[in-house]
This record gives sequence, structure tokens and C-alpha cells, in this order.
Amino acid sequence: MNTISRKEIWLFLLLTLSSCSVINSNSSINVMTFNIRYNTANDGEHAWPNRKENVASVIRFHEADIVGMQEALRGQIDDLQNLLPGYSWIGVGRDDGENRGEFSPIFYKQDRFEILNNGTFWLSETPEIVGSKSWDAAITRIANWVVLEDLQSREQFLMLNTHFDHRGELARTNSAMLIAERVNELSGGRPVIITGDFNVPPSANAYSTMTKVFADSYFKSFAPPHGPEGTFGGFVVGAATNERRIDYVFVSESVEVLRYAALSDQWNGSYPSDHLPVLTEVKFEKL
Repeated sequence: MNTISRKEIWLFLLLTLSSCSVINSNSSINVMTFNIRYNTANDGEHAWPNRKENVASVIRFHEADIVGMQEALRGQIDDLQNLLPGYSWIGVGRDDGENRGEFSPIFYKQDRFEILNNGTFWLSETPEIVGSKSWDAAITRIANWVVLEDLQSREQFLMLNTHFDHRGELARTNSAMLIAERVNELSGGRPVIITGDFNVPPSANAYSTMTKVFADSYFKSFAPPHGPEGTFGGFVVGAATNERRIDYVFVSESVEVLRYAALSDQWNGSYPSDHLPVLTEVKFEKL
């Protein structure tokens, strides 16, 4: 009868532990929020045609598995779809529920995730009415959501992406309350990730409303936050005097945040957008 040597046993254990390590590493998800700035000729040298490849490059290089974008027009989405093969997306235009107006799309790696359900609601007193707005909002705002299954881990989670009003304080606070209510209905007890440009600093009522229910990944990150604290300050590196942290990734209790970074990638002194993308690496706890 063959006997197994001590060396062979140690080799088996080493390979087993290494395999477990790989599985655990792969089960984490890189989630990005990125206000890509809408396409307008008024931006001159920073207009979309001159920076679209840089936006795509940031997403590719940092290996984002899911990206919640803001201010995307349909043409910009089409550009990014061409520049980011392997990604698919969900979302609608906020003006007509189809292609008009800004989108808040969710891009995701199609070989990593399967859509189980998705939808849109408007940030208003009548969230099912297309194009509706309420309170003191200056313009129409939406939230897009999707329930995804991770094909690697078979874990399911709810992802929601939004863009709060830039003027109405009451609208922002009530939008946060609406999102908390809707997420409770939509998640079915699954882990929740919320990305967006919330147009508020951490001192605002809307932020307080969000953090009563969800954690700010900036503070929940296991590793210290990396990069600048502010996420909005214009295209030109070093030119802003009032950078503010207004772009967030919020998570529910069962979501671990391994890392957080505000990405300051730049090309010849210019950022790819007037907002910095925020990247988090997350993992789901077993409660």
C-alpha cells in the first residue's frame, strides 16, 4: 500500500489554501460612481469628443466591474459602449423614460453578472410618472436600479444609481427618503449598493438621511481612503479652490468595503471629467 509523505500532505494543504484565497479574492466587486459630465460644446477643449477615451480608460484600467454614471446623454452611452467591449448597461433618459435627457445608467461586466430585475423611478411625489418632479427641484431627476447575480459567487444584490438635484435642498432630502423607502421594497433582504452624485457635502440633511440607513463607504473602508477627499472641482488639475465630496457609494450593513479611492487620473493637467470617479472594492458578508 502506498504511503503519503509529510511533504505531500503539506503540498496538498498549500494548494488548497491557495485555491481558497483565489476564490475569496475573486468574490470581491469593484464598484465605481462616475459623473462623466454631459456632452456640451461649451466645455471647449474639455468637450466630450476630446475626453471620452480617457473616461473609458479610467474604467478599464481600474477594472471596474460595475459603474454607476451620471449626466450621460444617449450619444455618450453609445460611445462608451463601443469603447468598453464586454460591458452592458441599463437605464433610461429622465425626460421621457426612453432616450431624451440625461441618463443615470449602470454599466456592468456582462460575463460577470446576470440581470434578475431592473427598473426606474423618478425622484418626485409621483415616482412612477415619467418626467415628474416635485418639491423645490430645478429639473427632473431619476434613480435606476438593478438586481444582479454574481456569476462567480452566485450572490444576489441590489444596485441603485442616482443624481440628486443641484439646487433644491428639500428635493434632495426627500429624494433620500424616497430612495430609502424604495430600496427597502426592492432589495428583498439582499445586500444593497447605492452610487450617485448627491450634490451635497456630508454636513447636509440629505447625507444625514442616507446615512441613517446606509453606510458611507468612505468611512466603512477597511483600508484608509486613497486619493483626494473632494470629488468635484472642475477639469483642470489644481485649479479648484472649493473641491467638495459630493459623489458617494453607500452600502447596506451586509456589504464589506475593502478599499475606497477618489481617482485623480489626469492627462496633460486635465481630468477626464469635472468630477473624480470614486472606486470601492466591496464584498458581501455572511450574516
